[in-house]
Amino acid sequence: MYEEPYRWVEAVGNRRTYLDEQFRQGSPVVALSYADGLLLLTVSRGTPKLYEIYDRIGLGGMGHPADLEKLRFGLLEMAHTEGFNRSPSDVTGARLMKYGLAPIIKQAFEEIFKAPHIVKILLAELGTKPERDTFLTVNYDGIFEESSRCAALAATPGVHKAMMAAVTKGLVTSPVPLREALRLALQAWALGSLLQRAGDQEESEQPSGGAAPAKGQASATPDEAALSAHLRETLGDKTIECALLERQAPGSSKYRTVKPDELRDLLPDGLAG
Repeated sequence: MYEEPYRWVEAVGNRRTYLDEQFRQGSPVVALSYADGLLLLTVSRGTPKLYEIYDRIGLGGMGHPADLEKLRFGLLEMAHTEGFNRSPSDVTGARLMKYGLAPIIKQAFEEIFKAPHIVKILLAELGTKPERDTFLTVNYDGIFEESSRCAALAATPGVHKAMMAAVTKGLVTSPVPLREALRLALQAWALGSLLQRAGDQEESEQPSGGAAPAKGQASATPDEAALSAHLRETLGDKTIECALLERQAPGSSKYRTVKPDELRDLLPDGLAG
């Protein structure tokens, strides 16, 4: 009887270990504000990871495609039901996160006899003014965070911290134009991808009985040349997925995907091909 709480804690700890392993090969997601709106970016191989949820809200996801699709459709239904029964202004990223997404993910994570959702999700909400732009991220255990200028999804807290620092440093002179925002997002993505890969290599090369790196610890930060080389290597068999929420776009829907031709013109030198 008295052992049951400890068994639950042990089971939850095992779930964390299992889920952390699932994200090691995942593709990071970056979102940030730029002069005319918000930009979301990731790199994928066929399966989309960026979506529109409502007129001014976009979603980026990391994890298992089936779990991401299930939660995305739930958010779509909630958003449009809220918009119909109340008003479009009542559909906010914070409401979708706090009353829709986070509770579902938390419940699935803590019910140890059911499968958890293998997802990390980012919501980007375009405000009527730049200072009202909002980013929300939720972890696989239901813990969510809110930020104002940028957000990221990564495999570990250490990698996430490094990506956020890189983007924040580039936004010192904000608002930045779209081309600069794309460059920052690509560099942050490459940084996250390289650090995740380095973490895998460190763990596989760790000798038996040796001291393991601290959990979530990121490796030394790669320089700009290493980031560019990694991007060129990655884009050989993967594609950049980029979406915008444009403040001055006509109509109620502000979300659009960036087409390959437009993206090619915006890419930094050396990546346009």
